[in-house]
Amino acid sequence: MRDFYEILEVDRGASPDDIKRAYRRLAMQYHPDRSQAADAEARFKELSEAYDALRDPQKRAAYDRYGHAGIKGAADPGFSHIDLAEALNIFMRDFGGLGGFETLFAGGRAPLEARRGQDIRVSLKLTLAEVASGVRRTIKLRTLVRCTTCDGAGHEPDTRPVTCTTCAGSGEIRRAARSVFGQFVSVSPCPTCAGEGTVIQSPCQDCRGDGRRKGERSVAVEVPPGVSGNHYITLRGQGAAGPRNGPPGDLIVMIDVQEDEEFERQGDDLACVLPVSFSQAALGTSATLRTPLGEERLSVPAGVQSGTEIRLKGKGLPRLGRNGQGDLVVRVHVWTPESVSDEQRRLFRDLAALEGDPPSKSGGFWSRLKEALRA
Repeated sequence: MRDFYEILEVDRGASPDDIKRAYRRLAMQYHPDRSQAADAEARFKELSEAYDALRDPQKRAAYDRYGHAGIKGAADPGFSHIDLAEALNIFMRDFGGLGGFETLFAGGRAPLEARRGQDIRVSLKLTLAEVASGVRRTIKLRTLVRCTTCDGAGHEPDTRPVTCTTCAGSGEIRRAARSVFGQFVSVSPCPTCAGEGTVIQSPCQDCRGDGRRKGERSVAVEVPPGVSGNHYITLRGQGAAGPRNGPPGDLIVMIDVQEDEEFERQGDDLACVLPVSFSQAALGTSATLRTPLGEERLSVPAGVQSGTEIRLKGKGLPRLGRNGQGDLVVRVHVWTPESVSDEQRRLFRDLAALEGDPPSKSGGFWSRLKEALRA
């Protein structure tokens, strides 16, 4: 798959305005309604896909860091190359004003995109265990839904909209003006029909002609393993309904990962603390760790020092959009009891008589201890 910056013919440090200008120039050149090139449609879809990724700061940051895998995982778990309809929607979203898409290429009525519903943003809280395994959630939305009385059309059943007499059904008003430079033609949406070309004479009584009503609906969200708090999932067409059967907006699910009491997340790695007693540190021991992905058996070597890190390869979180997993880093902490029994005190005194002096500060022990404390 080609690099997005290469597709748009900009460098990696290009500003958002540079990216927008480059996309508009190339999209106008390769739009299927204008270009006769055999690969025009493929190029137009490729350009729109690249622009849609780089125009968004979060998507662009993910792409700059992880490449196409970052966009695949961060933006949409069901990622696939966009089709022509979505490519046209992307173009219309940013360049479809002032009379609509057709106006850019010689006139016509305003597109359905002008009646597009609003995007909805929701926050989805996840535990670390859900991040590790992935999860399917159902989100209940209170939003605008299609009116069932008029089926979203906005007019009473058994009636139909009539052609707008102001614009004769074109949806736009053209005004010509002369200047020293010649004649100019301005195109704007019709003020009577708002660019739709038709007028509703018998509005639906339930939705008052809007084609939408307040309602509730549920949306299923598939969250892939390995997401983090800076990721979001875009569900196309799952936002608010558009007026009078306009295209719906998108549902943007913002990921919110809750802090875990036992594990600290470091990218794809997990870190935790394992307390051990004096005797376990001196003689060595084994422990069973309960991780977000299940239990893991850990062997602690004899003579381990407090602050030592033991790394279990591939026992961390799944890598989003890629194969493999991070590591599990276990920090050993030698636990000192705050109170001891008389029997323990006697044993510690006997042990102290046998321990001798601590190692010299210039020896290898202190070097290892400093390394452990810096970890």
